[in-house]
Amino acid sequence: MLLETSLKRINNLLSTVYSDIMKVEERELRKSEFKDISLRELHAIDAITMYEHKTSSQVASELMVTAGSLSTMVNNLVRKGYVVRINGEDDRRIIRLGLTSRGRLIYRAHDSFHRHMVKKFIAGFDNEQVAIIERALLNLRAFLEFPARIDNKRSIN
Repeated sequence: MLLETSLKRINNLLSTVYSDIMKVEERELRKSEFKDISLRELHAIDAITMYEHKTSSQVASELMVTAGSLSTMVNNLVRKGYVVRINGEDDRRIIRLGLTSRGRLIYRAHDSFHRHMVKKFIAGFDNEQVAIIERALLNLRAFLEFPARIDNKRSIN
């Protein structure tokens, strides 16, 4: 019974925390100078990153969205001045994505928010406890990448 109670509490906490993070990010985005982009577009900027020029396929895979959905987002971000398309150096047919100076600015602001959030999340835990949290989050990530089947028979989809 204790495990069942813990499962329910953890499920509720995961749902609440996810919802709260999204609300806080949305609120902070609306208060910032970057009011012209959506939270989904912000996460696309984060996936594009300022450290490498990824292809659209790489970014779509990371965001777990279709190529078409990403294409629409990228078109909007290019039009708004956050993203540029870059022809590949070796193969001109390959288009890579990069951030403009405005894109890099919001990328750094968003990264700073997440770094602050994670520091607050792990405050008071020792290295061993942080490793356990990290392992639990990796388990969750693995599930989200390859959704499990309910009782190994029926798909949840």
